[in-house]
Amino acid sequence: MAAIGDDAAAMDSISRSPGAHSTPPNAPVDLGSHGENAEDANEAPMPLVKKINNSDGGVETAEEAVEPAEPDINELCSDMFEKMAIFLQGELTATCEDYRLLENMNKLTSLKYMEMKDISINISRNLQDLNNKYASLQPYLDQINQIEEQVSSLEQAAYKLDAYSKKLEARFKKLEKR
Repeated sequence: MAAIGDDAAAMDSISRSPGAHSTPPNAPVDLGSHGENAEDANEAPMPLVKKINNSDGGVETAEEAVEPAEPDINELCSDMFEKMAIFLQGELTATCEDYRLLENMNKLTSLKYMEMKDISINISRNLQDLNNKYASLQPYLDQINQIEEQVSSLEQAAYKLDAYSKKLEARFKKLEKR
């Protein structure tokens, strides 16, 4: 049964209101496959049903589904650019931090090499001092070697003298017994 007059106008205004939609009131609300929250679902325009009345006694002849209004492209673009700027800022900040860390590591490595250079210079100086001291002691070491050779030859002479004196003693005893 078709509505006539005031009832038709009321139903027509209800169907054109932004809150009206074609889903039943008890049907579950689909929040979208991208995890949109309830606010986003309420903000998105729903398809409206437009009734076309004919002058044939208020008989309903056709219904036309209206496409949801497209979001403002400028707002979407500015939102995308803001988010892209935040992303790029984060990426550039991370890269800058990596370079800063690398710079600090290079500075510390340079300082360590400077310390090692100072240590090796000190070791070289000390080694040179030791070589100079050894060179200054070399004549004394040569004298010690000569004395050792002389003591060795003296010891050999003492052994020979001892052996000769024992022979003489043995001859002397032999002669005394006679």
